[in-house]
Amino acid sequence: MTVTDTRAAGTGPTALTPRLRLVLVLLLAAQFMLAVDFSILNVALPVIGEGLHFSLAHLQWIGTAFALCAAGFTLLFGRVADLFGRRRIFLGGLAVLAAASLLGGLAQSPEALITARVLQGLATAAVTPAGLSLLTTSFPEGPLRDRALGLNGALMSAGFTTGAILGGLLTDLLSWRWAFFLNVPVALAVLVVAPAVVKESRPAERPRLDLPGAVTVTLGLLAVVLGITQAGERGWGSPLALGALGLGAVLLLAFLAVERRAPAPLVPPSVLRRRSVAWGNAAGLIAFLTETSLVFLVTLYLQEVLGFSPLAAGLSFGVLGLGTVLGGLAASRIIGRIGSRWTLVHGGLVQAVATAALLGLGADRSWLWLLLTGTFLGGVGNMLAIVGFMVTATSGLADREQGLATGLATMTQQIGITVGTPVMSAVATAAMVGTGPAAVLGGLKTAVAVNAGVVLLGVVGSLVFLRGEKPAAVVYPAS
Repeated sequence: MTVTDTRAAGTGPTALTPRLRLVLVLLLAAQFMLAVDFSILNVALPVIGEGLHFSLAHLQWIGTAFALCAAGFTLLFGRVADLFGRRRIFLGGLAVLAAASLLGGLAQSPEALITARVLQGLATAAVTPAGLSLLTTSFPEGPLRDRALGLNGALMSAGFTTGAILGGLLTDLLSWRWAFFLNVPVALAVLVVAPAVVKESRPAERPRLDLPGAVTVTLGLLAVVLGITQAGERGWGSPLALGALGLGAVLLLAFLAVERRAPAPLVPPSVLRRRSVAWGNAAGLIAFLTETSLVFLVTLYLQEVLGFSPLAAGLSFGVLGLGTVLGGLAASRIIGRIGSRWTLVHGGLVQAVATAALLGLGADRSWLWLLLTGTFLGGVGNMLAIVGFMVTATSGLADREQGLATGLATMTQQIGITVGTPVMSAVATAAMVGTGPAAVLGGLKTAVAVNAGVVLLGVVGSLVFLRGEKPAAVVYPAS
């Protein structure tokens, strides 16, 4: 099957109406808030652990509980949104997120905080694919959708970076509890305005829920994500990590078998056979996995090698955030000129070269210019790849399949963000010889080399498997 771009000049509206602008602002605000949630607590974990008397062994569950639910339930909620209405699930998820954030901010025990994080993860799994499918169905395929997805990608990545900065600022100046409270007014504002401007969206024919498929894929994803996060904490030889990964593999194979026989499959095999869906999501997984794990590696370099404070290290990522914003703003125009496949390829190449350049980092602060330049250019390239992936994975599909397509794309995003850091952490740790800054730097350089190599694999995959035609030229309006 050959992937082609179906966009053409003059297809659908070419300018944003006032209502569409408001729809875009509301949906992007929600997605930005969810992206912030992924990283806002990272800096605050030690303070939270001390304040609520978390044991050191259980502290990592503040992040893991959120990540498990956000990644494991995304595909299921993407299909549930098709069944019961995307706006309904979007608004319901935001209501749960507001309540969970309030609970987390008021938590007085580890159990209450973990419960809040589980609920936040479930809300994220519902809101993210529903919001993304509302975005793709509100804006017709072509220039407007590309621009909307570009802005979504830019704000999503900027949110991840902003979360790291905000976490440090709020913890130092106010309290870690404000990392939770911050969500409440944003969610409430979207809940008040969205019903009046965002139209309900569901397929003309409501699909049936494939319960066996939903159970096997959700449990399989939960097991795989648990296995990888435990491997990052306990080592890849950990019985718990190996057992969870093995169980996850068995459940996902069972899911594939169920889907071949199901009368109304959760993920129709015909959709997975589309190169744009299968290989677009593979490229997206690599883009998210490599850049979010690189943030972790750079954090180690700044703090363990250069001696930066956590807050100073967080502020250094403002340069990366600027790169991702610029990449997201430019992505739609680039896609209009060369197509999503070549945008993926070029973005991946820029990211790979910028990442490889970090192999030249030294052990003193005179190399900070190289770090900032590399992360800025890598952020631009990574965002081009991410927007190219989003457009590729959601284009050429009927409206009834948008919940599925965005559910798959969101699942790819969540898994990439969740598993990247444990994988690259294990690589860096295994490569460290001895102790001290020099040993840390040696391990980090090995992980950076692996990171750049994985990005190149994604570029090769996009070249080989996403063969397509250059789209017709698209003229973008000035506003």
